[in-house]
Amino acid sequence: MGVVAKRSSMTFYSDPKDHYCHRVRIVLAEKGVAVDIQDVDPENKPAELADLNPYNSLPTLLDRDLILYEANVMMEYLDERFPHPPLLPVYPVARAQSRLWMHRIAKDWATKVDTLLDAKTKETTANRVRKELRESLVSTTPIFMEKPFFMSEEFTLVDCCVAPVLWRLPVMGIELPKQARPLIEYSERLFARESFKESLSEAEKEMRI
Repeated sequence: MGVVAKRSSMTFYSDPKDHYCHRVRIVLAEKGVAVDIQDVDPENKPAELADLNPYNSLPTLLDRDLILYEANVMMEYLDERFPHPPLLPVYPVARAQSRLWMHRIAKDWATKVDTLLDAKTKETTANRVRKELRESLVSTTPIFMEKPFFMSEEFTLVDCCVAPVLWRLPVMGIELPKQARPLIEYSERLFARESFKESLSEAEKEMRI
């Protein structure tokens, strides 16, 4: 990504391995935003991050005088600030449904990803969570028989949340079964998008060699 044509006014502090940071990078790439992406080691954060963000957390997005430090808030802000292509439906009911899917992904999947990618997680816990996540993912397979994207004809913010989870399946030791073919094909559609390829950090590229 980096600076395109003009000096970027936007800086994104990003953990190159983190799936929450990844979802925002997908939105930035989808919108073609000129942004300065600062790769940050979460164990060795730059001093200015604590000055910008009261939680000293990643991701953090700086846009002129605005500072955001919650991934989904960033995603919706970017969608409103750069309206094309739109990544949330126009109508209030459909928008609410999309937000509810994002909430469910956070509760049902993202927390399990956090557990599996945490080096401190005990093996017995990891095995249980791995099985739960795999079963939960496989149970969504029928969704992808109907429409090309997550409950939608168009690529949306919901897909931006799901894609980093699916990309990390190999490093979490999860292989999808043959009966999840529609979900596997959905993954391949996401990974083939130019914006997704552009969003990948070097560390993320190494997750699937």
